[in-house]
Amino acid sequence: MQLPEQPVAGQPDPIVRRNADQLMAAINEIQIEKATSYRDPTTLPTVGDTPPVPQPGQPPMSQWATDASGVLKAISVASLPVGGALWIVGQVDPWALGIIFGSPAVAALAVARLVAKVKDANQATQPVVQNYYGNVHHDTRNVTSTTRGVIANNRNQLPK
Repeated sequence: MQLPEQPVAGQPDPIVRRNADQLMAAINEIQIEKATSYRDPTTLPTVGDTPPVPQPGQPPMSQWATDASGVLKAISVASLPVGGALWIVGQVDPWALGIIFGSPAVAALAVARLVAKVKDANQATQPVVQNYYGNVHHDTRNVTSTTRGVIANNRNQLPK
């Protein structure tokens, strides 16, 4: 029967020493120079076979179209409670419903169109810019400058 190795005073435990040697061998193996990147020299095609991917968010459109879509979304959300109420009630005269619930939507569309037209008219006119500087003196003299040496020392001379 063999006795387990006993640590000697002043010497590391053999198990700890073995683990440290394994760790150092793994570190040395990692540090050996290996290729970590590769640049493909082939040129990229100008147009690929991959179809375009739809991007998240609102599709690109003009500011007017964005404003109009916002108004339409608001009106469509406002029509949901009306539809739910009609479903619950069940028997209502369609002409009366069209007149009662259709008129606010028509009015909202008319107001939105009017606001858009006013906004376009305001953007078309250029704002009047008036600058007041008070008394202004315009100096038309030329200044000659001489700079010499490593440490620049400017001596500007105004003509007389």
